[in-house]
Amino acid sequence: MRAAPTILHLDMDAFFAAAEQASKPSLRGKPVVVGGLGPRGVVATASYEARRFGVHSAMPMGQARRLAPNAAYLVPRFSFYRSISEQVMELLGRLSPLVEPLSLDEAFVDLEAGSVADDSTSARAAGERLRVDILATTGLTGSVGLAGSKMIAKIASEEAKPDGLVLIEPGTERELLAPRSVRILPGVGPATGEHLRRAGMTTVSDLAEAGEDELVRLLGRAHGASLYLMAQGYDDRPVVAERDAKSVSVEDTFDVDLHDRVRIRFEVERLAERCVGRLRASGHSGRTIVLKVRRFDFSTLTRSETLRGPTDDPGVVREAAGRLLEAVDTTGGVRLLGVGVSGLADYTQEDLFAQAEAEGASAAAAAAAAAASASVEGAGGDAAAAVTDASAVASVVEPEAPEPVERHWAPGHDVRHAVYGAGWVQGSGVGRVTVRFEEPGSEPGRVRTFAVDDPELEPGEALPLVGRG
Repeated sequence: MRAAPTILHLDMDAFFAAAEQASKPSLRGKPVVVGGLGPRGVVATASYEARRFGVHSAMPMGQARRLAPNAAYLVPRFSFYRSISEQVMELLGRLSPLVEPLSLDEAFVDLEAGSVADDSTSARAAGERLRVDILATTGLTGSVGLAGSKMIAKIASEEAKPDGLVLIEPGTERELLAPRSVRILPGVGPATGEHLRRAGMTTVSDLAEAGEDELVRLLGRAHGASLYLMAQGYDDRPVVAERDAKSVSVEDTFDVDLHDRVRIRFEVERLAERCVGRLRASGHSGRTIVLKVRRFDFSTLTRSETLRGPTDDPGVVREAAGRLLEAVDTTGGVRLLGVGVSGLADYTQEDLFAQAEAEGASAAAAAAAAAASASVEGAGGDAAAAVTDASAVASVVEPEAPEPVERHWAPGHDVRHAVYGAGWVQGSGVGRVTVRFEEPGSEPGRVRTFAVDDPELEPGEALPLVGRG
C-alpha cells in the first residue's frame, strides 16, 4: 500500500460501442450493441444509451434484442479496436515504464515509476492530462481512477464512469469499502457472493467483522485469507509491465449445430489459419496444438498434440488440428470449435517431418517422371506422339469454373463503393445489402441498397476517428 495515490487505472468508456458511434455519425447518441449476432451470440459491449434499457456485457444477444429492439446491432471489428488500443497504450507508456494492460481498453499504470507523480496533486494532474490526450488522439473518452493500490484504483475508475476521474486518498480505503457489497472485491463472483450471503455476510464490513479464521473456514486458506486482507482495504500487488502469454487461441460458436464432417473439418482448418495469424502477430511460435470441441449436449472435449519443436507454420498447425479432430466423435453435432497453440517460444524451429516428407515427395516425383520418360522412349514414336497429343488436349481444356459463392456482408463492417465512397453495412439478406455512406468526420449519410454481388462494392478499411494533419 502506498502513501500517495500514484497507481492509475484507466478504463475506456463502453469501448467497442463508443468506437462504432465515433466512426458512424448516424449512430451517435443512439443505443448500439456490439457482439455476436446469431441466436447463440452474446453482447461484447453496449453503449450507455443501450444500457438504459438493461442491456449489458455477456448478456445473450436474444435477450438484448428483446430489451432494446430498436438498437443498432453490429459485429465487432477487432482489428479496428486494436489499432485504437495501441494508440492508448502508447500514451500510457509515456507516463511510465510500468504499464500493465488487462485488455484492449483497460490498464494499470505506476505513475511513481515514471516520476510523473509523488502526491495527490501531481497524480490528479497526470490523470487529467491523460484523459485530454486520449480524447485528442482517439476521439474517445476514458475514465481514470487513482489510489494507493490496484484494487482501490479500479474501484475508483468504475465510480468515475463515464468520462471522469476519481482519486481516493490512501488511508480512507476501509471507510470507502465498509458499506459496499462483497461483490465489489476482486475474486467475489456470483457463486462466492451467494455463499457469503448464506453465511450472513453481504457487505465488506461484514467480512472485516467476521475475521480471517471464519473466512478461511468458509472459503479455504488462500481465498479466505486474501479476502480478509482486501476487506481491510489492503492490496500490495505491484503493477507488472509485461505478462508472458501462455497460449494463443481462437474459437467460434455456431448458430446451428454442425453435423457434416466435411464442414467441421473445414471450420477447424479455418480456425487454425486464424490462430496462426494471431500467433505470428504476437511474435511467437508454439509446440503444442490444442483442439476444443463443444458438442450438442454442451459436453466439451479438449485434445492436444505436442510437436518436436515450436512452429508458426499454418500448414503444420492445420494438419495437427485435423489429426486431433479424427479422434473426436462429432456424430450428435458440434456447437463450438476452437484451435489453440501453447508452449509458446519467441523462435521457430522448422518442422523436420514436413521437410523430410516434402523432400521425399520431390524425389518420388522426379523418379516417376524419369520412369515415364524412359517408358515413352522404349515404346517408340507412336506412343510418344500419343502422349504429346494428350498433353496438348489437356492444355487447352479449361477446368470447370466453381460456382460463385455469395459474398457475406456483416452489419457494421466497412465497405467502399466505386461511386459513393466509404460506408458501412447496415444489413443484408435475400440477395441485397444496405449500406450507409458516411465517415467519422461527416454528417449522417444516406442509405443505399445494392445486390450482394455488385462489382462496384468491396470490403473497405476502417477510417481513423481523428484526422491526421
